Amino acid sequence: MEIIILVGTIFNACLLLVFIISQRGIQKEKNDMTERLGRFEVNITKGMNQEFEGLKEKIEEKLTQINLRVNERLDENFEKTNRTFTNVLERLSRIDEAQKKIESLSTDIVSLQNILTDKKSRGIYGEVNLKHILSNVFGEKNDKLYRLQCPLPNHMIADCILYAPEPLGTIAIDSKFPLENYQMMVDKKLSQVERMAHEKQFKLDVKKHIDTIHSKYIIDGVTADQAIMFLPAEAIFAEINAYHSDLIDYAYKRHVWMTSPTTLISTLSVIQMIIKNMERDQYTSIIHEELNKLGIEFSRYKERWDKLARSIQIVNKDVENVYITTEKIQKKFDIINQVDINQMEGFEIEKKDHHR
Repeated sequence: MEIIILVGTIFNACLLLVFIISQRGIQKEKNDMTERLGRFEVNITKGMNQEFEGLKEKIEEKLTQINLRVNERLDENFEKTNRTFTNVLERLSRIDEAQKKIESLSTDIVSLQNILTDKKSRGIYGEVNLKHILSNVFGEKNDKLYRLQCPLPNHMIADCILYAPEPLGTIAIDSKFPLENYQMMVDKKLSQVERMAHEKQFKLDVKKHIDTIHSKYIIDGVTADQAIMFLPAEAIFAEINAYHSDLIDYAYKRHVWMTSPTTLISTLSVIQMIIKNMERDQYTSIIHEELNKLGIEFSRYKERWDKLARSIQIVNKDVENVYITTEKIQKKFDIINQVDINQMEGFEIEKKDHHR
């Protein structure tokens, strides 16, 4: 009985010991787990802090780049705005200058109208205008194509003689400026009757100028059978073409062609083009002739070159033959040089004894 009690006591003691040991293991595992969780938390916190710092640096870098770009764009826009503003100021200053020039031109036009009331002044104006047109189209002082203030065999002096190619020939150009009656004819302040009277007189003036040019500047055998009347005012030319076709028909019958500054430039430009084409055709024929001559010379060159090539071939063959002969002679000399003279003397003595 006592033994049973002792064994039970020992067994209980073992159970208690096992329980205590297991509790200590569990507590140790809890402590280890707590420590691991603490380290894991520290690592997570540290990693998050590092990532946050990296993200913060990237954000700051992006913000810096954006700020720089914004500043560059602002500087560019400021420069463009400044240039635009400067250009606007320059254009405004040019507009002011142009306005001043327009005011000055208005004054000059009034002065020009006062000057053109004189017939002599109008004549000089027409001649100067004609000179400028000719110099712009043909060049200054191009005596081969035109001549200003040219005397004719009938003792008349044309404002210009144009040396056009055939079939046009020599054409006289004279400047006319029927201004007074034209101004009265288009003046709205006058009555219809007065304007009709001035229109009639204007037509008489133009016909008179046409007759003068026909009689003075169309000379049989000297000039062409037609002449040109130069009207320095585009408005007068337009008025005649638009409302006075009878004057155009009259001029056509009298072989006189009316021109304005614009139409005269066109006419002269066409003549200049014709002259250039004729010169080009002439040069083309000369070039063709020279090319034919060059072809003949090249044929001669080829023939002489063939002869020279054949001669060179013959000489080359002769040189080869001489070279072959030289080689043979050289071989003979080599053979002779290789012969022993003493042996040759012994051979000669034996030969003599044998003959004896």
